[in-house]
Amino acid sequence: MAEKDKKINDDKIKHPEHEWDGITENDSPEPSWLRVAFYITVFFALGYWILFPSWPTPNDKGVLNWSSESQLEDDIQDIYKMRDKYQISFDKASFAEIMKDPKQLHFAMISGRSIFQNNCAVCHGAGGGGNQGYPNLTAGAWMWGGKVDDIYQTLLHGIRSADPDAHDSQMPAFGKDKLLPEEDVQLMAYYAIYLSKTVDERSKDHSIDLKRSDEVFQANCASCHGADAKGNTVIGAPNLTDAIWLYGGD
Repeated sequence: MAEKDKKINDDKIKHPEHEWDGITENDSPEPSWLRVAFYITVFFALGYWILFPSWPTPNDKGVLNWSSESQLEDDIQDIYKMRDKYQISFDKASFAEIMKDPKQLHFAMISGRSIFQNNCAVCHGAGGGGNQGYPNLTAGAWMWGGKVDDIYQTLLHGIRSADPDAHDSQMPAFGKDKLLPEEDVQLMAYYAIYLSKTVDERSKDHSIDLKRSDEVFQANCASCHGADAKGNTVIGAPNLTDAIWLYGGD
């Protein structure tokens, strides 16, 4: 090895530590760029600790007096300002005016989707498909009417709530209160299934006494559900012919 090459090699290899099979592990200096990067990260961390609440201080907010709560509050205020651009005119508009204005209708749909998920989905399902005892809002079957004003009235006052203007109805317990004998209660259960079938399906169904069924229905059920069993939205009586069931259809 030349004397010059040997000197360069000795400069780079300070202290030989281990050697195995001709391979040596040496204590060589780290690259200068790595040392610079290390000092940059150290000073950045120190600055971050001082400026932000990353290090315990008397007010726990750092020199910039920043906190995640204050940032959240600022973001919420920004959202309110953006929403107020539409909300003020929206609150003053009628349903008819909103339906005719594409921008306000879009605002209503976007806001309504968020409100529904936060307040209604737990009972009616994320997509409005309903659960047992909670109506399917996608089926187009409305117990209290399906116009915007009807639905607004339901949302505003509720059903069987403490509000004096709430919708209120109650189906009699025909069996428990002995209003009908057990055989007629069973007959009406089968008749309700019959009414929900199509015309072709009804023509093939000979499992019940239709004459007796109609007599019991007209005498006890038609006053609410209608003589044709199509329901009455004034009193919240469901349509029994559409095969849409609130508590199951078996």
